[in-house]
Amino acid sequence: MAEDPAVGGGGNAVTAPATRGVNAVALAADAGRADRIRSGYGRWARLYDWFARATAGVGGVRRRCVAALGLDPGDTVVEFGCGPGVNLPVLRDAVGPDGRVVGVDITGPMLRRARGLVDRRGWENVSLVRGDAATPPIATADGVLATFVTSLFPDAGSVVDRWCDVADSVAVANFVPRGNRVANAALWGFTRLNARLFDAAGGDALAQLETRTDASRDALAARMDAVETTRHVFGTIEINAGARVA
Repeated sequence: MAEDPAVGGGGNAVTAPATRGVNAVALAADAGRADRIRSGYGRWARLYDWFARATAGVGGVRRRCVAALGLDPGDTVVEFGCGPGVNLPVLRDAVGPDGRVVGVDITGPMLRRARGLVDRRGWENVSLVRGDAATPPIATADGVLATFVTSLFPDAGSVVDRWCDVADSVAVANFVPRGNRVANAALWGFTRLNARLFDAAGGDALAQLETRTDASRDALAARMDAVETTRHVFGTIEINAGARVA
């Protein structure tokens, strides 16, 4: 659901996603999910920005995600759910000043914070797009990144499948409720506190989180020639990176 055109930089990779053939019930459900994300993350944009930047280097997860994409200088990379732009510096380092970085997010306050970062750094090759990761407003790219995003989608596998239509290299980072009791308790508390955001008002929130993480991994396995799975920070974060082999 692309809501605004590209903000900053060129917009050649941006297209309006097709909605033809999608039934009304599915569209209504998707609109509800999008509204929950806009409301939840919009309300906490400033706090999330601070927290994400304070923890950006923990376990080297973000840099490992970018490295897993195998980007070359001059490539174009898209980040779905870019938030306040925490990953933008690492992505720009990977593609260099001659490459292109496109950040996509559905939440206006998040994009405004990302815009502030881009302006401060003077990055002319970084574009920001307000749009929905579930219906990518991007035509093509060399790589796609999403960190801690797929847990927001009931149909996480289908969303990742659409990302595989965009690029031949896709890296996804997720929280996984396995092995660490303290982390599990924190994840459970976070999902319960944000039950509406994660659509987890009833049932086992951790089981739902695990199901969506598994679905995103399975989607990569179904579409890509090779998928590498690594776990970090005491096994609480999983990176799945898929690539097509030429």
